[in-house]
Amino acid sequence: MSKTVSTISELIDQWPTIADFASAVGCGYEAARQMRRRGSIAPKHWARVVDASAAQGIEEISFAWLAKHAVGLEAVE
Repeated sequence: MSKTVSTISELIDQWPTIADFASAVGCGYEAARQMRRRGSIAPKHWARVVDASAAQGIEEISFAWLAKHAVGLEAVE
C-alpha cells in the first residue's frame, strides 16, 4: 500500500529522521533540514527524491508532484 503525503514536510517525515532522508536523497543534513523548513525541494534533488520516495513506498511522488509543491506554486494545477 502506498503512503499518501500532501506536503514536503510530510514527505520528509516519512523517514525516521531528517538525516535518514538526507542520506536517501544524497544531500547534506542541513540541506534536508532547510527543505523541510521551507517546504520546498530544489529541482537538482528531484530525481533522487522521486527514486528514494518510491523505495520508501511513497509512489505518488513525481516530478509533477514536486513542481506542484515548489514554493509559490501550490495554486498551480
